[in-house]
Amino acid sequence: MTYDEGLAERIRHVLADEPGVSEKKMFGGLSFLVNGNMAVAAGDDGALMFRRDPDREDPVGEHIRPQVMGERVMSGWLHVDAEGVESDEQLREIVERGVSFARTLPPK
Repeated sequence: MTYDEGLAERIRHVLADEPGVSEKKMFGGLSFLVNGNMAVAAGDDGALMFRRDPDREDPVGEHIRPQVMGERVMSGWLHVDAEGVESDEQLREIVERGVSFARTLPPK
């Protein structure tokens, strides 16, 4: 599986002024890390996953659902379909949610 390069570029744009950001290919996508902690990842077909507080109830809906890898639900991660990040505003909101939580974690 490869990641959506257009989505990765859009995420880079959102994170342009964010300190401590790096990129790493993993899980078949391109992950964006904040101080070494994964915050958001571009997947294929414009979909992405983002980090969240596993103890918090985040709304799921038409385009957001728990992230599943294989048969395992990934605690602390949500999957967003491409339709859920079509607009720059939608993407910015999702990326900011992932970055905000990643910043609560100790740097690696």
